[in-house]
Formats: sequence, C-alpha cells, structure tokens
Amino acid sequence: MPRRRKHNPKRRLHKGLEKDRGTALASCVSYKGSPLHKRVPGDFGLTPPSSPRPAKTLCDGVGIFQVKIANLLLRTGAEKGLVSNDADRGFPRYIWVVTETRDVLEARCDDSVNGTYHGYPLEQNDPMATIVLNRWGEQCHDGSV
Repeated sequence: MPRRRKHNPKRRLHKGLEKDRGTALASCVSYKGSPLHKRVPGDFGLTPPSSPRPAKTLCDGVGIFQVKIANLLLRTGAEKGLVSNDADRGFPRYIWVVTETRDVLEARCDDSVNGTYHGYPLEQNDPMATIVLNRWGEQCHDGSV
C-alpha cells in the first residue's frame, strides 16, 4: 500500500491544556468517521460505507470497528490534553490518543461548529507519533493517566 510521502509539519501539540478545558472538550466532541480510513465500515454509518484510499491509514489496522470505542478514544485524548495548540479557542484542529497497543491515533476536526472528528492511525515514522508517545509516557509517569 502506498504511504504518504510527507507528514504535516504544521501540527503542534498544546504545551499544557488546563484540566478543566480538557474535561469540557471531552464532554462535547464526537467521532463521525470517514469512509476514506475504513475498509470495514462497522457501525459507523458511513456514506459510502467504505472507500479506503491507498495513501490513507486505516482504523481497521488497529481494530477500531465500533463508533462507541472511537468516541471513547477521542474523548480520552481531549481529556488528557493531547490536543493541538489551538485548543484554547473553540474545537482543536487535532486530538491525539495512544491505544493500549501503543498505536497513536490522530483525529482531525471536520466540523468546527459541532465538534465532530474523523480519525486514523499515524504511521510509526511520523514525527508527531513520537511527540504524542512521549507526552503520553510523561503523563503515565506522573500518575495522571
């Protein structure tokens, strides 16, 4: 499968989101999904049901087939403050989370009015994956995860 040649260098992880702001974001973001990142549509209600693109990473590869799980992961990332540096005003462009298997997922805002997102796993060679894993590890060591 062809992979993206470049990773988005403009993404920036927020330096330290206030806990109340993370909690507020977690309560109002939701996962909508994208047929471009799914081979198996699961219960996402996608239109078209699935239409994976060769250069896109797939949620299927990390075992996400239920919208309930996708929402839980999205809200966990928001609550933990793993959000882009624009999170102090409105919905952040990106939210990240690390799964139990240490896969880094990136969710991108599709609707900045309603706070809906679609997501996908980051490739291991994406520099952002390393940044998110490091922050996740810092949170685990200070007892906040």
